[in-house]
Amino acid sequence: MNLDLFPTVPAPPGPLDGLLKVSRIYLEPAVERYTRGRDILARFPDAERVEVHSHGNIPGLFGNEGNAEAWNRIKGTTLVLGVKKTMRFESNGRSADFLPPSMANGCVMSCAYCYVPRHKGYANPVTVFVNIEDITAAIRRHAGKRGPKHEPNTVDPRYWVYDIGCNSDCSADAVLSDNVRDMIRLFTTLPHAMGSFATKLVNRELLTYSPRGKTRIRFSLMPPSKAKLLDVRTSPIAARIAAIDDFVAAGYEVHLNFSPVVITEGWQAEYRELFQQLDDSLSEKTKAQLAAEIIFLTHNERLHEVNLRWHPKAEELLWRPGLQEAKVSQGGGANVRYRTGMKGKLVEEFKQLLSQHMPYCRVRYAF
Repeated sequence: MNLDLFPTVPAPPGPLDGLLKVSRIYLEPAVERYTRGRDILARFPDAERVEVHSHGNIPGLFGNEGNAEAWNRIKGTTLVLGVKKTMRFESNGRSADFLPPSMANGCVMSCAYCYVPRHKGYANPVTVFVNIEDITAAIRRHAGKRGPKHEPNTVDPRYWVYDIGCNSDCSADAVLSDNVRDMIRLFTTLPHAMGSFATKLVNRELLTYSPRGKTRIRFSLMPPSKAKLLDVRTSPIAARIAAIDDFVAAGYEVHLNFSPVVITEGWQAEYRELFQQLDDSLSEKTKAQLAAEIIFLTHNERLHEVNLRWHPKAEELLWRPGLQEAKVSQGGGANVRYRTGMKGKLVEEFKQLLSQHMPYCRVRYAF
């Protein structure tokens, strides 16, 4: 047979092409005892392996101020594998009822306002936890003890909602391992619970996961001109909007995450244009199930200093001392947000704009 008659068809580009080419893997000694750990290592056979005592304390990586200039290079070449030790659940009440033990933290993307790097110092590569069976078992036990949700709330009227991506982006994590698939399938078996995560990456592999209405995806959106500067290494806003109907058709509940809202001159016109694009693009089926959360920018002085080292243009929009005041976060962090009084008026103005252009889009919460 003449094989030249059957030329090789190149694989379509993957969602992380150009974002991640793993050349170094830091791993805890126990990682290879787990099937998931061995599976991930097999995906990157040519990567250098560096054994470390703890995934959260890697000498020369975390806390190394010299890494600020290498921010994106580290994200694009480094993977950390660890074992989740603490199965802690935190009450939330906004995006979800509970924040469960995370199956990953960090991200291949580089959104300039991301809060996760605050806890990692000067580098923020993805850390994947390989003991997924322990994590899913903990969620199963927690949800079982809760039982039915008798009182509807702003998170959801029917189910206890668990945010499975509060420290990472599950659309990207799904390229690295089957953790996300396992988690989405878990919720199809839990009668009183559902999963949820926000994303800035379109990964169409998730369309094959059969969520059966038990996972909520919140597509994060902002005006495209702002996203080009602030949402570094993410899917374009137009691509995110174009994917929404497909995810609804695949069995996901899809909400919108207008986050962060960054105040600049002319922001109202930019959001009017965004709302109009959404209204023109979304199907009636999508609109019927749509809801949104609105989160105005919270920034952090330490992150501001890091950003000045690798992306100072972003800080021209994010760091506005004349508009901002100090704020202690729920987690005890020292942050800044738009000034009290002014922020309340901005929130109301944003909600009115949304109502004018997308009256069917319920606002779950805004702050």
